[in-house]
Amino acid sequence: MRTALVTGGAGFIGSHLTDRLVREGYHVVVVDNLATGSWSNVAHHSNERVTRLEWDVIQPIPLERLPKNIELVAHLASPASPIHYRRLALETLWVNSRGTGNALDVARQFGARFVLGSTSETYGDPKVTPQRESYWGNVNPIGPRACYDESKRFGEALTMEYVREFDLDAVILRFFNCYGPRMQSEDGRVVPNFIMQALREEALTVYGNGSQTRSFCYVSDEVDAIYRALTMTGLKGQVINVGNPEERTILDFAKQVAEVAGVALELAERPLPVDDPTNRCPDIQKARTLLGWEPKVSLRDGLAATIEYFREVSKI
Repeated sequence: MRTALVTGGAGFIGSHLTDRLVREGYHVVVVDNLATGSWSNVAHHSNERVTRLEWDVIQPIPLERLPKNIELVAHLASPASPIHYRRLALETLWVNSRGTGNALDVARQFGARFVLGSTSETYGDPKVTPQRESYWGNVNPIGPRACYDESKRFGEALTMEYVREFDLDAVILRFFNCYGPRMQSEDGRVVPNFIMQALREEALTVYGNGSQTRSFCYVSDEVDAIYRALTMTGLKGQVINVGNPEERTILDFAKQVAEVAGVALELAERPLPVDDPTNRCPDIQKARTLLGWEPKVSLRDGLAATIEYFREVSKI
């Protein structure tokens, strides 16, 4: 059976990717230290289809505990929300540097195709919109978000050196605000924040004046792009944005959440956090051209599914 390895595979995006790989006929080795993930996210898979390896990829991944026929490696291990990456700042730096190197070494050992799950945060607070892959970004290297932003940028640089030095078949994907079921309700990102506040009929917390923009991509669309990058040939060394090019202000997004949740909109304003980006909007022309991909799930449909998930797990 074809085999794939997913670091961070018990987390939000990683568990959905595991589902997709299993549906496509792969045996999946899920590597996770459970710092922000949970085995419950992959509990519906049998041991015959999913191998669970509790391991911190900051340490070299033990090759003797892996199958000998790994074809694909997706490196998705990293805290991704400000609450988690501030709580685990050093761990975040290490997992996106040492951890990326250790995942690359596994791919190199097996001759596997490698996909790095990077982030739109590599663009920092961008001075151009939409953001194209050729844009180098505007990142504060010593600010409170740097543990995530800069370590992801380092992970990209390291991946490209493995392409140059070892001819590794590797692709970098920059994710833009992925959302959907299995997000943690208290992780501090805008989607779970707004949804949980709406379900509790509380005011939705808006930082700043709400004019900052984001682009929201539903998880099934995101996973489809990852799967294509993992299984398509001819992408070595490419950097590709993965996100929804439909740009929305935070105020507009708050209105959408309240409407889909069926509650009256009430807002609570808070100061804008340090280095919070003023805009996010991906240029996805490369994804369209190279992956044949673009998002399909509308914001309304994605929010409906996500709100239903949070309603079920929170019992509200």
